Amino acid sequence: HVAHQDSTPMILLVGQIGRDMVDREAFQEVDYRKMFEPLAKWVGQIDDINRIPEYLSHAYHIATSGRPGPVVLALPEDMLSSEAEVSDAKPYVPIEAKTASEDVARFHNALNSAKQPVMIVGGGGWTRETTENLKSFSLRNNVAIATSFRCQDYIPNTHSHFIGDVGIGINPKLAEFIRDSDLVILVGSRMGEMTSSGYSLLDIPCPRQKLIHVYAGPDELGRVYRPDIAINASQRSFIRAIAMMEPVDGSARDGQIESAHASYLAFSTPVETPGDVKMAHVVATLREKLPEDAIVTNGAGNYAAFLHRFFRYGKYRTELAPTSGSMGYGLPASVSAKLTHPDRPVVCLAGDGCFLMHGQEFATAVQYGANIITLVVNNGMFGTIRMHQERNYPGRVSGTEIQNPDFAAYAVAFGGYGETVTKTEDFGPAFDRAVASNKPAILEIQVDPQALTPIKTLDQIRAGS
Repeated sequence: HVAHQDSTPMILLVGQIGRDMVDREAFQEVDYRKMFEPLAKWVGQIDDINRIPEYLSHAYHIATSGRPGPVVLALPEDMLSSEAEVSDAKPYVPIEAKTASEDVARFHNALNSAKQPVMIVGGGGWTRETTENLKSFSLRNNVAIATSFRCQDYIPNTHSHFIGDVGIGINPKLAEFIRDSDLVILVGSRMGEMTSSGYSLLDIPCPRQKLIHVYAGPDELGRVYRPDIAINASQRSFIRAIAMMEPVDGSARDGQIESAHASYLAFSTPVETPGDVKMAHVVATLREKLPEDAIVTNGAGNYAAFLHRFFRYGKYRTELAPTSGSMGYGLPASVSAKLTHPDRPVVCLAGDGCFLMHGQEFATAVQYGANIITLVVNNGMFGTIRMHQERNYPGRVSGTEIQNPDFAAYAVAFGGYGETVTKTEDFGPAFDRAVASNKPAILEIQVDPQALTPIKTLDQIRAGS
């Protein structure tokens, strides 16, 4: 599901019972076609060993072409133990939807007549080259750039034309900018529930603004929003094409873009919250200490609102976060990232409930020497669920308090480094000690339960119910 909603190409090879035991409800028998059909682009089962090259070639092409996504192949146990002599398949070549010259011309005409355009980028299939082309396009044509939910690293957040991320807890001035725009350009973004503030930013099915929607998979075009111009093309192809087109005269937009970028910088400046540890300041300290190429991961929970609002990403592929909102994602993602990029700092942010979903993976980090630093934001509860309980069912809190371990001791028990932070000013030195330990580390950040969001306390949420 994470791979599906993130548009991540993935091939999942799953063991299956022997072919001679099918339909007997044998031990661990599952019909994987029915199980994964709603989530995967394709589900297959290799019953004939001679067809392994064919099935794998098909799987690679499906996973990487159009809108990327997951593919599942079931492998019966007795098939795997048999033998065959077959030729290897040729290396696969992803099929990329290309941008037609007619599409560039239509886009150019629409942009040329726009007074306040905004481009919202997101989705899978992005590259560093695409980021560079996007920067070039925005400067040459003077177009404001925003990123969709958890795609903040698609353009440097300090770039003059970046105006913020369109997601949970959106900057109200950014939402106003989008609503007031006369041209909205979606590139790779589905403008789903999280990005659209519950489908409220754009009218459905026909937005008030002129809409250009660029997407690699044709099924998404017109699915929710009816675009004025629909372009079936990959983000890479489209951004490359418009970066090279004859620029429009966007000089009249200087003031609006400068103001919108200044609004983003002000919005991402730390705010005060209750308690001795201010998470906004912790995140600001983190962004000061980490180099541009550091990788930051997170899962799901109210703690992530502080990260998304106050951290500023400097390079592409420095943010790993699930658009599906999956709890527990951050820790295993950080281990994988560190093993893949051992020379880059990797930091995971997780709430206490989020961390406990997959906390045992800290043992994997120790076992393989993946020296990640994990910040466990401990407020003693499942904060997001508690927020909704207080807002919608006042006085009926249920099942959201957590009995937590000593997270610092937890790290030490596995052979890592652990420390507890109880004051904002102690975080910086504690982080430095975690780095110097040269071990996987956990910093338990004890926050006040009242500091549930950057803008409202728990009592304020309860009072407003």
